[in-house]
Parts: sequence; C-alpha cells; structure tokens
Amino acid sequence: MIRFPRAAKIALPLALVALAAPSLSQMPSTPPGAPDKSRVTAGNYTVDGTHSMIAWRVNHLGFNDYFGLFGELGGSMTFDPANVAATKLIATIPVSKVVTVNQALTGHLLKPGADGAKPDFFGPNAADAVFTSTKVIPGADGMSATVEGNLTLNGVTKPATFTAQFVGAGVNFFNKAQTIGFHGQSTIKRSEFGLGFFAPLVADEVKLDITIDFEKK
Repeated sequence: MIRFPRAAKIALPLALVALAAPSLSQMPSTPPGAPDKSRVTAGNYTVDGTHSMIAWRVNHLGFNDYFGLFGELGGSMTFDPANVAATKLIATIPVSKVVTVNQALTGHLLKPGADGAKPDFFGPNAADAVFTSTKVIPGADGMSATVEGNLTLNGVTKPATFTAQFVGAGVNFFNKAQTIGFHGQSTIKRSEFGLGFFAPLVADEVKLDITIDFEKK
C-alpha cells in the first residue's frame, strides 16, 4: 500500500477543489444573477439548501429583540413566469438545527421536558417544519407575490402567509444551474404552534425573514 506524507494528504483534496472551481480568469466580471424577469424560465426547481435560510426575531421582555436562524432548507417549486398564480411550493425547515449566538438559549430551545413533561420549545427530536402553498397572488409590480399556505410546526398545522420579492435570476457559473432567488417576510404567533413558553413577556409574535434560491432541474 502506498502511503502519502501528511502534507500530501492535505494538499491533494485542496488541489481537487481548485480544479473543480473556475479559475480567476474564468470568473465573470458581473454577478450571474440580476433582477431581470426575462431570465426566468418555466419548470421544476429545487431549493438550494446551502444558500437558503430563515432568520427569526422575537422581542425580549420589551427591552430589545434577539435573533435565531434556520438553515439548510429543502423543498421544491413549480414555477412559470407567465402564470405566477399557478406556482406550487413546498419548503422544509430543519428545526432541530436551529442556531443562535448563545449556547444556553440554543440548548433551551432543544431541551427535553423535565420528568417526561412537554418541552418548553422544540425539544431534542424536533421534526422538520413544512410549508405547503395553497394560493399565490401576484403583485401589481410584477416582481412580488403573496403566498398563502399551511405551515406545520411542532406537530401543529396552521394557515400562514408570507410576502415574496423577486431578487434575481440567471445561470450559476459554478454548477451551470438556472437559478432564481427571492426574499420573503412573514409573522407567526408561536403560541399557535404550542411554543408559547413565557409569552407575552417574551413576545408571542415572531418575525421571519426569508432568503431562498431555487435551482432548475
């Protein structure tokens, strides 16, 4: 068996990554995505989980807001720019991977209930949240939409609505995928999903900021 020096073991994977990525001379001079609707093509898309996430924001005791993040989103979208109202969307949010900047807070969100009781928040075995669209209402500006649907979170399903704003479309030069991206906003009440611990001292209303892109398959 051939044995490689430790330095070679490190250098080889880095070299393979460098070969796979475009060289600086191959990089475009402008971003591949642009807010140009003519770049959008109809078809089936999947969520680019590496670059899609949801930030949540909740008021703390009336003093200030604090934040958390859900990443690694999944899901799919059927989209036709000529018939936006016919859009079908399903998105999955891995609640068990919630991130905050405070270890104690993250631990509390995922902590099991004491002595077999219900957890204060998600608990240690949180299922993915799922949003499924039921209606899409295009905006008058042609660049936005209101998306209505059902959100299943913490084992509870409730109607939910978010606004979506088209950000850009184009071909990603890294993987050659036709890509389309959006920003979105929504507000939910955590108590409606069995997550009302310490409300209203810690606000019941949770603001969601969504950034998501889809790759055509």
